[in-house]
Amino acid sequence: MPDIISLGALIVSSLGTTVAAANALYLGTLALGYGGLIAGATLLSKALTPKPSVPKPEDGTYNLKQSVPSLPIILGRVKKAGDYVFLEEKNGIAYHVIATAGHHIQGFVQHYLHDEAVTLNGSGVVTAPGHFRKSGNNYVVIDTRGGFSTETAYGDLVSNFPTIWTTNHRGDGVASVRMSCATAGSEDYLTVYPNQMPEHSAVIDGMLLYDPRTETSAFSQNIALMRLWHLTSPYGGKLSLDDMYLPDWINAANICDGTVTNRSGGSENRYHGGLWFRANSDPIEVGKTLDQAAELVVFERADGKIGVHAGEYVAPTITLTRSEIISFGLNANVDPSTTVLAVRGRFTDPGDLYNTNDAAIYGNPYVGEDTERTTTVENVAVQSHNHIQRLQKLAYLRRNGARVSITAHFDPDNDIAYHRFVRIQDAPKLSDAVIEITSKVTISLRDMTVTFSGIVVPSELYAFNAATEEGEPGSSVVVIPRTGVPDPVNFDVVIRTEVVSGGSSAAYALATWDHVADSLTYELEWERTSGSTGPQSTVSSPAVDQVRSGYLADGVQYQFRLRTWSTGSSSDWTAYEMRTATADPTPPSVVTGASATGGAGQVTFNWTAPNSANYAAARLYRNTVNSFSGATLVATEYGAPSTPDSRTVTGLTAGVRYGFIEAINASGVAATAVATGSFTVT
Repeated sequence: MPDIISLGALIVSSLGTTVAAANALYLGTLALGYGGLIAGATLLSKALTPKPSVPKPEDGTYNLKQSVPSLPIILGRVKKAGDYVFLEEKNGIAYHVIATAGHHIQGFVQHYLHDEAVTLNGSGVVTAPGHFRKSGNNYVVIDTRGGFSTETAYGDLVSNFPTIWTTNHRGDGVASVRMSCATAGSEDYLTVYPNQMPEHSAVIDGMLLYDPRTETSAFSQNIALMRLWHLTSPYGGKLSLDDMYLPDWINAANICDGTVTNRSGGSENRYHGGLWFRANSDPIEVGKTLDQAAELVVFERADGKIGVHAGEYVAPTITLTRSEIISFGLNANVDPSTTVLAVRGRFTDPGDLYNTNDAAIYGNPYVGEDTERTTTVENVAVQSHNHIQRLQKLAYLRRNGARVSITAHFDPDNDIAYHRFVRIQDAPKLSDAVIEITSKVTISLRDMTVTFSGIVVPSELYAFNAATEEGEPGSSVVVIPRTGVPDPVNFDVVIRTEVVSGGSSAAYALATWDHVADSLTYELEWERTSGSTGPQSTVSSPAVDQVRSGYLADGVQYQFRLRTWSTGSSSDWTAYEMRTATADPTPPSVVTGASATGGAGQVTFNWTAPNSANYAAARLYRNTVNSFSGATLVATEYGAPSTPDSRTVTGLTAGVRYGFIEAINASGVAATAVATGSFTVT
């Protein structure tokens, strides 16, 4: 039997443990001492084999496409993409199935498409941002599954792809997203999909965690409960709840749920957070991340159960005096090469779409990054600036604290092996100091001595005044909502004419608008309001704030509208502007010799066309009173200038009537109407 045994107070991972101690995980040193050397060596060889470490938030930005990726595990609330399970197209619609977690989750909190937060209606249709809906068409639809033990296959996949996706493709125990994206037309594609095919991610409330305080499982962001789950999961310690000393874990959970005050005066939980990792991630790295985030120290108790020291100061119940101390080493830690002036922090910021952000510097903010007198605390499970600042302060105190190494007489009734803090009274070096144990406690049964190392810490180690100690965090990146291509401003249309071949005039429309940017172009569309054969359009040149249409049919009413184009994407159309094309705005002279003779149900109009080159026709009107206002058009007679003309109109009712004749040009522009006098219809 070996005569030196490191008893079962092995610290699994803490800010002060060595790498070797952390790699030993939760195996007690009693097991190593009594026949457990083979198991320990096996564990050590596995620890030295490279494994995926804990992913950073940015690692979950994009959906992964690879064969059989390892299952993702979500603890707490995180934002992440997923792993592609299915991607096929049919009838212009692309169907995506993305696995986001390899277990049941609490639910999806917010969906994102390329970091744009989207709004879904009750049918899963993306209704906002508005560019995912164009011309009344819905382009993106999202459906989800929560990862229950028995799930339901996505119905539209079963109906559209029956040979490769059936009702048996349920995805039991896998939380997933089904996203369908309809193809947009070429001129609308970049408007609907400005970043090409949408990249889905989501804020997700992850695994339901067992809480020994209530003996139930529910969603929680309590880091102690995450660590308890991890030690009892097949992806971590592979232990059972019977192996855990639950009173310790209950206390740790209560400490994590405790409230602290942040710099803004608000309250938040002491040690809450979240992270995700994969089933093949190194369990030691995952455990160290959780332990650091909640200041946990996991250890094996004398009874073989796994206990935990919570992230709190516990007044020492053991005091070692000079009479009990055999040897004593003190390093005051005043060497500039070992002390730090500033501690930086990096944490996962929910206010910045769960990306990694820098915290305020704790200590001297003017120390350069490339100096050895700074250190960085980085933890992906921390999701609060106040939280990371408290960890930074602890790192500052521990790095600058005096270090001690002690060998003392071993007293089984006063065993320090299962304590985190011990008091030392050895004047004048340490008259009454609190030591945080940072190494394994080694007991020699031959000499009956106990040896350990630690750091001198203040009794207010975990005290933190946010009003004075929590710095101001850096500004997060402000995501500006996409506004799309700007709509035209002050759109107007005027009808103009120009002389064409043969000396005749032709009408066209000139559209104008306010200048916005030289890079924008504008599309003008016009169409007849009646008898249309389809719209026509033309596009302006860049930096030009007007565009003209083609030639328009004379005397015909048109509707005009305008939209802006930029890099293949367009704005919405403006409202229609109605205009009538007029090639000749000059009216001819009035007719002469106007008269009207009544008859049986009819009247005969007589007149002489004016001597005007632009004369085209005469319009004939009748009225029941001697006024052109309100008169009814009864006929239009085309003719030549300076020519006598007549026209008989039938189908009139009996009575005294009044006639009027007006000359018009080819554009329909009329001269003043000439009265014929009264006539009687019999």
